Amino acid sequence: MDYSASNITVLEGLEAVRVRPAMYIGDVNERGLHHLVYEVVDNSIDEALAGYCNKIDVQINPDNSITVEDNGRGIPVDMHEKEHRSALEVVMTVLHAGGKFNKNSYKVSGGLHGVGVSCVNALSDHMTVNVFRDGKVYQQEYSKGKPLYAVKVVGETSKRGTKITFHPDASIFTVTEYKYDTLLDRMRELAYLNKGIEINISDWRVAEEGQAAPARADHFFSELGLRDFIDYLDENREKLMPNAIYIEGERKGIPIEIAMQYNSGYSENLHSYVNNINTHEGGTHLAGFRSGLTRTLKAYADRSGLLQKAKVEIVGDDFREGLTAIISVKVAEPQFEGQTKTKLGNTEVRGAVDEAVSEMLENYLEEHPNEAHTIVDKVILAARARQAARKAREMVQRSNVFSSAGMPGKLADCQSNDPAECEIFFVEGDSAGGSAKDGRDRRYQAILPLRGKILNVEKVMRHRAFESDAIRDIYTALGVTVGTPDDPQALNLSKLRYHKVIVMTDADVDGAHIDTLMLTFFFRYMPELIENGYVYLATPPLYMIKKGNRQVYCWTEEERERTLAEFGDKGIHVQRYKGLGEMNPDQLCDTTMNPENRQLRQVTIENAASADRIFSLLMGDDVPPRRAFIEQNATYANIDA
Repeated sequence: MDYSASNITVLEGLEAVRVRPAMYIGDVNERGLHHLVYEVVDNSIDEALAGYCNKIDVQINPDNSITVEDNGRGIPVDMHEKEHRSALEVVMTVLHAGGKFNKNSYKVSGGLHGVGVSCVNALSDHMTVNVFRDGKVYQQEYSKGKPLYAVKVVGETSKRGTKITFHPDASIFTVTEYKYDTLLDRMRELAYLNKGIEINISDWRVAEEGQAAPARADHFFSELGLRDFIDYLDENREKLMPNAIYIEGERKGIPIEIAMQYNSGYSENLHSYVNNINTHEGGTHLAGFRSGLTRTLKAYADRSGLLQKAKVEIVGDDFREGLTAIISVKVAEPQFEGQTKTKLGNTEVRGAVDEAVSEMLENYLEEHPNEAHTIVDKVILAARARQAARKAREMVQRSNVFSSAGMPGKLADCQSNDPAECEIFFVEGDSAGGSAKDGRDRRYQAILPLRGKILNVEKVMRHRAFESDAIRDIYTALGVTVGTPDDPQALNLSKLRYHKVIVMTDADVDGAHIDTLMLTFFFRYMPELIENGYVYLATPPLYMIKKGNRQVYCWTEEERERTLAEFGDKGIHVQRYKGLGEMNPDQLCDTTMNPENRQLRQVTIENAASADRIFSLLMGDDVPPRRAFIEQNATYANIDA
């Protein structure tokens, strides 16, 4: 197929991107920074989806710039008929310019809005693009979206493809250092979602001078695609079937690929994608999967007679307990909610996915009677547990959250009734809880001491969690309930009493364990709190260094060493805080609770599939992989045993 300047459609200019960058990439913090890389890589993936590319290389350079190279067709470089300049320059400098508006160039594309690579250019203080096509190397450089010279030929080559190197503009972004692991998760995900494509990522930032190899490098290639993805996600879970159920086909012109596996756990882990984009808020494709799954499994269970013997009522949620599933669809003209693309709105997709799941799953169940019976048994067990959980949950929700009599006995509530300004601290232990109560600002800060370590919800059925006094106290204190008009399992935030939910624990191994238990609970039972940005971890200082009347708090070893060097050798007192209770109320308030001085870490979910796997690894029953993970990541954690 001919791919030339005539395929590039221009809609409007570029200036607005630098003025309001968050409108185009979400934010100018860490998430937006990494989104730049995804926008460039998505262009290469689109070339792969069109059948012209099978290798993508991503490189973090020593100066924290990024290079992305593919072996696709190469961006067109001939003159654009309307713009009277090279098509490459048009693509790189004009908003809403690209081949994705022309369906002869790309049948499906993640970058629907066409703002991707030009946005990256606008938000970079320097960018270099090399295009390899027609035996030549074409090049153009840019600064803050503006070309430094016309497209020119700089060499000859037998290669084909596009190579883009960009450096984020520090005057735009609050953070300019890339996290290798964040990019790694996305590249792994893309390799699973696009079987047969080789994706390489490397980090050259800490390579020794003259070293010919990167400090870190990873290679991804998947022959089985989503089936490999399911095995990766469920690596630390006990599988109920030897192989994942795999569905692949096309309905109503929409390619559909689904892999699903039941495990012995109690969580529902559904990950949905449209044109390789993680739609973490779901949408019509996820609704179609759920309806097709429920109807088909219920019909089989009724035919088998197993439900009649069990004498239990089954609902849709029961069919998804202990289910890990990945739903990937390719839609020619997807309708997303905004550029960040978190929810699919195309109504035709629901029916297509429902139909595909119903037909293919019905065939699977008939051909695999043993696995089918295993699934139905799991569903019946889930239904019984759901009924028990409902009764336990009703006990949690029976209290009147507006009545102080309904509050947990140890809660020291705040005076304000405005959730937007209110904070609640979940504090490790009564001693620290007492200090926090004395040192807090009573007007807007509430304290709830934790009774030791809360239940590990990863290992128990839902009714066991709701029967836990500590977990019931959390629900009651927050004022939230379970169930919305749209989803009986969703968290109802309409009566949430605090918009900052802060976990405050000791800076030691036990504290880190409590943090993990709390985050596991929030991730599995209250993900809406995390998604809305309400969950935080407090960061108490590790040291207090005193000399004479002067005292300095240090949160890291580097700060401690720097302060010691500044103070000199004599008359120095160093106190290592191993517990919050070692601080008096004034110290705890000043360092860890006062908004002017404290260091809060907001909990976010950058990659839901990766988070799902890590929680199952850290909090599941399988010890060896957990030990390996801790050993591998211990150097990154600031934890003192």
